[in-house]
Amino acid sequence: MTKNTRETTVYVALFAALMAVLGLIPKIDLAFGVPITLQTMGVMMAGCLLGPRRGALSMLLFLLAVAAGLPLLSGGRGGIGVFFGPSGGYLICWPVAAAICGWLMQRLLALKTPATPRSIALSAWVASVVGGIVVIHIFGVIGLVFLVKLDWSKAALGTLAFVPGDLIKSVVCALVVQTVAKGLPDWNFGRQAS
Repeated sequence: MTKNTRETTVYVALFAALMAVLGLIPKIDLAFGVPITLQTMGVMMAGCLLGPRRGALSMLLFLLAVAAGLPLLSGGRGGIGVFFGPSGGYLICWPVAAAICGWLMQRLLALKTPATPRSIALSAWVASVVGGIVVIHIFGVIGLVFLVKLDWSKAALGTLAFVPGDLIKSVVCALVVQTVAKGLPDWNFGRQAS
């Protein structure tokens, strides 16, 4: 096993475990069945800190564990059935959202040479908003329409309830990324070979 493969395995497992820890925080249920959780912040952080490939792999590993029946989603939910309920669209896009966060983080950091902790945090915030909010909500609305049979306007209006909290999560993600940039100046964020 090469050093890069070992590192990838460790980071992927670490962020899948972080998602499980974020799932321990109690959920807040909304009327249409999709809970507010901190796990979307884990998607943002995985993409911004690990890059597109490793971030997506960590979310895929986490979702495979959920599909296998492990109660890792907030509220102790797990099993294949969660992918066919109101949260299904949101959940299935987590690997895609992490990949987009990581890809965008790489592109933004390429524009800022040398990158400062502040510019890294700003890049993480933008990547989190695009990948961790816009992409997840697009998939979430599609899931609500096709899985729950809501009409498009109700699904879009319902997902707006998440946006204020998700904006706060994107700020927290940016602050975590900035802290890592200051504490681990050799960390490559989304720029590592992935």
